[in-house]
Amino acid sequence: MSDTSLPHAHHEATKPAAIDRDPVCGMVVDPYAGKPSRTHDDRLFHFCCEGCAQKFAADPQAYLTAKDPVCGMTVDRATAAHMAKHEGHRFYFCSAGCQEKFAADPVAYEGDRPATPAAPAGTLYTCPMHPEIVQDHFGDCPKCGMALEPMGVTADAGPNPELVDFTRRFWVSLVCAVPLLIISMGPMLGLPVRGWLGERTAVLLEFALATPVVLWAALPFFRRGWQSLVNRSPNMWTLIALGVGASYLFSLVATFLPGLFPASLRVGAMPGMDGMAEMGGSVPVYYEAATVIVALIFVGQILELKARERTGSAIRALLDLAPKTARRLAADGSETEVPLDTVRQGDRLRVRPGDSVPVDGTVAEGSSSVDESMISGEPLPVEKAVGDAVTGGTLNRNGSFVLTAEKVGAETTLARIVDMVGKAQRSRAPIQGLADKVAGYFVPAVVSIAILAFAAWAVVGPAPALIHALVAAVSVLIIACPCALGLATPMSIMTATGRGAQAGVLIREAEALERFSTVDTLIVDKTGTLTEGKPTLTDIVAVDDDENRLLGLAAALERGSQHPLAEAIMTAAEERGLALEVTEGFEATNGKGVSGTIGGRRVSLGNRAMMQGMDLGDLEAQAERLEAEGKTAMFVAIDGSVAGLVAVADRIKPTTAEAIRALHESGLRIIMATGDTERTARALAKELGIDEVHAGLLPEDKKALVDALRAKGRKIAVAGDGVNDAPALAAADVGIAMGTGADVAMESAGITLVKGDLNGIVRARRLSEATMQNIRQNLFFAFAYNAIGVPVAAGVLYPVFGLLLSPMLAALAMSLSSVSVIANALRLRAVKL
Repeated sequence: MSDTSLPHAHHEATKPAAIDRDPVCGMVVDPYAGKPSRTHDDRLFHFCCEGCAQKFAADPQAYLTAKDPVCGMTVDRATAAHMAKHEGHRFYFCSAGCQEKFAADPVAYEGDRPATPAAPAGTLYTCPMHPEIVQDHFGDCPKCGMALEPMGVTADAGPNPELVDFTRRFWVSLVCAVPLLIISMGPMLGLPVRGWLGERTAVLLEFALATPVVLWAALPFFRRGWQSLVNRSPNMWTLIALGVGASYLFSLVATFLPGLFPASLRVGAMPGMDGMAEMGGSVPVYYEAATVIVALIFVGQILELKARERTGSAIRALLDLAPKTARRLAADGSETEVPLDTVRQGDRLRVRPGDSVPVDGTVAEGSSSVDESMISGEPLPVEKAVGDAVTGGTLNRNGSFVLTAEKVGAETTLARIVDMVGKAQRSRAPIQGLADKVAGYFVPAVVSIAILAFAAWAVVGPAPALIHALVAAVSVLIIACPCALGLATPMSIMTATGRGAQAGVLIREAEALERFSTVDTLIVDKTGTLTEGKPTLTDIVAVDDDENRLLGLAAALERGSQHPLAEAIMTAAEERGLALEVTEGFEATNGKGVSGTIGGRRVSLGNRAMMQGMDLGDLEAQAERLEAEGKTAMFVAIDGSVAGLVAVADRIKPTTAEAIRALHESGLRIIMATGDTERTARALAKELGIDEVHAGLLPEDKKALVDALRAKGRKIAVAGDGVNDAPALAAADVGIAMGTGADVAMESAGITLVKGDLNGIVRARRLSEATMQNIRQNLFFAFAYNAIGVPVAAGVLYPVFGLLLSPMLAALAMSLSSVSVIANALRLRAVKL
């Protein structure tokens, strides 16, 4: 059976006989096919491979049964007739009807997702808002109180445990808040609920509904608020705990010890506050405020947690494309399907049409076209033949081939992408320091304003002054929660890094993303960055116009050479299908060229020095023209007479010219820094419209160039792909490494381009500018909201308009501010690059 992900999940037809299913991976297994098996409790289980069998033997109880997410029945995994996969998880069903219900709306059953295994031993946890906080166990951040998350991203990460817990607490809060609102706000809506129940009964019922919300559902808020005080790091949870606690404690005392309040308070509700009728001398209570505040805060937290999960969806989508198994070839040619984590370097693996490539490696046999869009963003499949590199997770199209595994596990391209993006999402942009600095002063300032508001209303406010004072103070504490301020930068960074990964732009650190938006000068290497990085035959000039004959002689001669230019000539001859003759008496003259005897004729290939004493004729002028274009010209002589010339060059990448124009349009000055000759570099720069050229540079010279430009106040980005570029990449404000280049270059850079061409720099520039604009918008929303909300909550509008903000509306406004920041940050997922 072939199970596919929902929607359109594959529904296996019901069979009259029991199914033998691998209880670990869910595959249907033929018990007579010689597959591995294990016995447990006198029962025989069959497995698709030895890896699954070993997992089962290590922990049988984990794979015996599963819960039907629709009806809740317990299903035997080894004989279940109905199974489907959704978002990387397997679900088992008691009947086709339950499976069809699940397939129609899997989101409705998300709460019944199979339990996710605990994080592997050695996992470190960090705070999404404070990446410097790292510990070896799960818990809350001592600075902001947010739940710590495991460092790294996994394909089967499962739901965030904090999201599951908060969702459960939210529903309890909502169930209690709705009747509470009806009881307290009913008179305002024309429903005399309090009259029907009686005032004392209504107050006691409000107490019964609010207590589980405040003492159980809101417990994480109070715990984080307490930690913020203990750690001397006041934050949003400090304000929430104070606001909710004050509302509940005031109402609790008013319910059971009303005699402690002066007679002036035991009159009724304030006009315009909640619309309650006269309460016959009882003290007004604010259970509904405390309860609704908690429910609204849970709404904001759940939206935030779901948004944080979505920021990693691009990476998880890449990981989901990697197969869980591979087909390993034995020495005798037999094939065995094995778990991916058992594949080792040097293994030979079969990749069939439609399969995902299991690991990074090299094609050893066969050929095919491979869809590499998942890492490069390019839609066209790439042809692969023997000797070509393939990347794990890419999709094989129509051919079949055998690859030799070279990078497995954490060394694969996908694993490195995930690790890089995970670190970037946890890194901090410098602009976040502004938000952190403001938040450090903000919370004490808000508490001070709340105290002043309470004092002002208690002294000069209208009767009942104490109630007005309490409402104003609680509203200030709630509306000023700086969660929007704290989310402004991290949400944008997390979303941008995920979007960049989709476009083949890997951000290693948030600082590079921010700095790139201010860069005004881009230094690029030539070989491998502007050009393809390998010589190619570009021109053939034959005196007798027989290009194939001339190329055939040159290739036959170069067959015995190890020079890099020889490969270009050999490749061109192969592409034309030329049959090469045998070369005898091969000689290589250092600094000049090569010679030998082919078919009884003496053939020479080299520079002008090699042709000394021969008449070059018109070929001399043609060679000078080609060299002026940055090409290397080599003459061919037969029996002492020049027969023509061939020219070789490192071709410009097809995307380079367009990318250079786009980078110029974005305001960048482009400088070429290369170790190549001045003549070749200037010819290339003239063709591409590059502003400035520095040729013949050593690695330390490139770094010195970066330092000199920075000393002049320039903001420098360096793009390169080789070991020689690493010092300059590290010295620049922003280093950009080509993913096709050396590992040390990628380790020295803040941004890596998977595809390895300048269009990636254009995409990175656009992503950087869009991200910084998004962050500034978020910070504006957060600052403007607090600048307006805090004075209104304190009651500055009451003397003129008679308007005093209730704690419930303050909580709603606070949640909406966070939602606005989250929604704005998520717009980066759709930004056009």
